[in-house]
Amino acid sequence: MSQIVGVIPSRYGSTRLPGKSLIMLCGKPLVQWVYERACQAKKLNRVLVATDDDRIAEAVRGFGGEVAMTRADHPSGTDRIAEAVEGSDAGIVINIQGDEPLIEPALIDQLADTLQHDPSWDMATAATPITRDEDRDNPACVKVVWGCDNQALYFSRSLIPYPRDPGATVAGPLHWRHIGIYAFRRVSLEQFVQHQAAPLEQIEKLEQLRALAMGFRIKVIEVPEDHGIGVDTPADVPRAEMLLRKFGLAK
Repeated sequence: MSQIVGVIPSRYGSTRLPGKSLIMLCGKPLVQWVYERACQAKKLNRVLVATDDDRIAEAVRGFGGEVAMTRADHPSGTDRIAEAVEGSDAGIVINIQGDEPLIEPALIDQLADTLQHDPSWDMATAATPITRDEDRDNPACVKVVWGCDNQALYFSRSLIPYPRDPGATVAGPLHWRHIGIYAFRRVSLEQFVQHQAAPLEQIEKLEQLRALAMGFRIKVIEVPEDHGIGVDTPADVPRAEMLLRKFGLAK
C-alpha cells in the first residue's frame, strides 16, 4: 500500500540567512520546529528531512528525526524531494517548506486528503487572504487566482487580479497569498522534475508555473487565516519566536 510522505527540503546555504535551518528559535533549531509540527499531521506515514549537509543531518538525527541525504547540485527543493523518495513506496508526497516553524498540521492533512480522495488532481496547494496593504505590491508575496473547483489558473509576483476600476469589490476576499506548501501525486512529481523550466517560470521565478504549463490540475485550498511565518532574514527570527510563544508552542 502506498504511503503519504512529508518531506522537508533543507540546505545550509541561504543568501539572506546562511545556515537558517539550524538557527535557534526558543531553544530549538528551526528545522526541528518544522519537523515536529509536520509529525503532528495525522495523514502522514513518514516525515523526513532531505538535505545534502552533514551539519543539518546531525542535528536532525540528534532530535530523533529521519534524514535522507541527497546530492548537492539540485537546482530546487522539489528536485531534492524527488531524490529523497526514490525507491520508496510513497504515493503522495508533501513538500513542506523548511522555514515555516508554525506550519499547520491540519493543512498538511487537508492537502493529503485532497489527493487521496480525488484522483483528478495532480497537485494541491493553499492560499490565504491578503490583509496587509504592503503585501499587495510586494513581489515576495506571491499571489494566486483560481477558477471552478478551486483549480489554480495562475500564480504571480504581481497583483492579480488587477482592479481596473478603483473601489471594485467582490463577494469575499479579492486577493490571495499563495502558501508555499505542495502535495504531489508521486507520478506528477517525477514528471515535474524531468521537465524543463517553462518560460513563465523563468520570468517570475516560480516553479509552480511549470506545473501549470505542463497542464497539471492544481487544487487550491482556502485557508481563512494563516498565522505562519517564513524565516528568511535575521529580522524574522524574533518575530517567529514571538509567534511561537503567542500560540503556546514555546515558553
